[in-house]
Amino acid sequence: MTEITDTTVKKIAKLSRIKIDDTEIKAVSDKLTHILSWIEQLNNVDVDDVAPMTCVSPMSLRTRQDTVNDGGYPEIIVKNAPLKQDNFFCVPKVVE
Repeated sequence: MTEITDTTVKKIAKLSRIKIDDTEIKAVSDKLTHILSWIEQLNNVDVDDVAPMTCVSPMSLRTRQDTVNDGGYPEIIVKNAPLKQDNFFCVPKVVE
């Protein structure tokens, strides 16, 4: 079992920019140790015969034809642009 030391808690707090009083360090250390022990229990679960899944309910994604088109209305697309030229957006140069 991995145990989180007070030094580790202070380092984690510093890296995550969380202020932890010296009186809270022991409690945080105990909580983090408990969380890590729970994660170690998950490592003992046998998942060899379990298929990976992306969703809890079986479903397949709807597909559509991948056709290229220009939209057919470039004037409407650039209508509210602050700067435009020949139906293209104009943006300021940001990289020298």
